Amino acid sequence: MLLIMRFASFLLSGFLFHGLVHAMDFTIEEATIDDLRTAFDRNQLTSKKLVEFYFAEIERLNPLLKGVIEINPDAIHQAEKADQEREARDFGSVLPKLHGIPILLKDNIATKDKLNTTAGSLALLGSIVPRDAGVVKKLREAGAIILGKASLSEWANFRSSNAPNGWSARGGQGKNPYVLSADPCGSSSGSAISVAANMATVSLGTETDGSIICPSSYNSVVGIKPTVGLTSRGMVIPISPRQDTVGPICRTVSDAVYVLDAIVGFDHWDAKATREASKYIPYGGYAKFLKSNGLVGKRLGIVRDPFFLIADTNVALDFDNHLKTLRLEGAVLVDNLEIAHISMYFSTSWEEIALEAEFKKSLNAYLKELVASPVRSLADVIAFNNKFSRLEMIEQFGQQVFLSAEVSNGTGKAVKKAIKNLKKLSKKGFVELMEKNKLDALVAAGPDVATVLAIGGFPGIVVPAAYDGKGVPIGICFGGLKGSEPKLIEIAYGFEQATKNRKPPRFLP
Repeated sequence: MLLIMRFASFLLSGFLFHGLVHAMDFTIEEATIDDLRTAFDRNQLTSKKLVEFYFAEIERLNPLLKGVIEINPDAIHQAEKADQEREARDFGSVLPKLHGIPILLKDNIATKDKLNTTAGSLALLGSIVPRDAGVVKKLREAGAIILGKASLSEWANFRSSNAPNGWSARGGQGKNPYVLSADPCGSSSGSAISVAANMATVSLGTETDGSIICPSSYNSVVGIKPTVGLTSRGMVIPISPRQDTVGPICRTVSDAVYVLDAIVGFDHWDAKATREASKYIPYGGYAKFLKSNGLVGKRLGIVRDPFFLIADTNVALDFDNHLKTLRLEGAVLVDNLEIAHISMYFSTSWEEIALEAEFKKSLNAYLKELVASPVRSLADVIAFNNKFSRLEMIEQFGQQVFLSAEVSNGTGKAVKKAIKNLKKLSKKGFVELMEKNKLDALVAAGPDVATVLAIGGFPGIVVPAAYDGKGVPIGICFGGLKGSEPKLIEIAYGFEQATKNRKPPRFLP
């Protein structure tokens, strides 16, 4: 109700503005950051009008899609400030790429403002964080406008294996804007849904295993899952410091790269990981790798089994054509490769054992640091869910992952052995494949490669690629070794520019 009331005043202005921008030969839908910056410079658009437009679109679409969990009551004020700064700048001065651009944040990324940070759970509603997340601090410094919080699979899909992707007690059930009955995937579902449906310019998601790669694939958007440590996890509700990463989810590769440039780098609150990964950040940033000929000379690995076993014949044909396009654009395809022990990536319990132990320790540390909170430990969250079981739908979805994590021992022999085995599996599998064949990237149809990248902390980029017979999107994923973002960006951008596969959603039943 509060959300509806808050947007009521923007409805009329939003629809009037909708007609205005069309009359001026500029349309906000599907507009890129570069498009918006050009419109700012030509006085066709202000940040305030842009925020009002998104507010109106959220009011119109969010009751159906459930992609946004909360809007920022200070967004209009931030937009007005950005407009004033743009007016007052010295002639010839260049503002940061994200200046005046609205961004939606997944609701596990803390903001020290009027917004909640809850991971979609009622247990954290009203909690107060001590500071902005490290990535949010960098976004504010870049002049971005915090539009609000995106919905997600509750607790980043780590409460239960029974809950549907995109569901949370606070946000309800997120819907795929292409085919409403299709899986929106998780856990960064709302971030992908919202930018796909043009309810925000760009967004941030988080990934532990698949949570950027999968929703980006299923919602026909671009997702960058950075090398672990390249972006700070400080004040992000955690699962695993070994696998967690924060990355952009946007409609285009260029937009995603601009966001990545703004959020990478050292953060005192995630010092060890960000200091180590800072060595990978190229001088001058990542935007210089947006090259339309970026595929020339790249060695791309193709592992047919299991990453190209596509049941839909039309989608399979699309991906055959995509492989031809990669060759035509100058890439060298190293086909019919095998990842050693590939089945073990998906069949062992090692990752589950490690993540549950890491989650308990990390979440307890996060909760204890809050200025105020209804819960201070995983045990408290479990008790809260039992007390409010109807609202949290415990009977339907359970919380067995929480229960397993609570009894786990973060320093036990089983946990240490599991982590050791994961490192060995990654080294003998993906790493050896990449190094032995001198690959710049591994190519995969859809999101199934996510686990291969996740357990080693490796980066991946998803780009829109195809749509099945029902209209459900499927992306192409390019994954590489740690710090290979420059090459992955060249590859992803080259593919995107050669194919232009993204279509706006149609909201099919």
